[in-house]
Amino acid sequence: MAEALKMTIAELETFLERDFPQVGDDFAIDHLDPDSLRVRLRVGDRHLRPGGTVSGPSMFALADVAIYLAILSRLGPVALAVTTNCSIDFMRKPARDADLVCEARLLKLGRQLAVGDAMLFSDGQPQVVARAGLTYAIPPAPKQS
Repeated sequence: MAEALKMTIAELETFLERDFPQVGDDFAIDHLDPDSLRVRLRVGDRHLRPGGTVSGPSMFALADVAIYLAILSRLGPVALAVTTNCSIDFMRKPARDADLVCEARLLKLGRQLAVGDAMLFSDGQPQVVARAGLTYAIPPAPKQS
């Protein structure tokens, strides 16, 4: 889905830090182009479950943030776009002591809904750790007077 980008990596990271300060430091955008986005979860102790592996909720957060940022990169700063559905398959344990990286792409970007695909990897590893499909509701554009 190649559409013109409306936000840069720097603008997306600034938006995330300003509007979501509770998690803004957890994520970094490694790559952005009109077809894909790569987001990194800077894994810390708070993301780990007993046994030292990255928790499922942290993996969900990475997939969710990545698709959200992919949408924003094409629409601009629409803070009220919200997740309406997520299906995630956990396929293998993430590598210990490694960040998680999400390759995200939008499959559909309509006026009311966006559908995206997120593939999660341990940094430097080729095997998929988890795969998620997400749908977002896009708020109506403000009426022009």
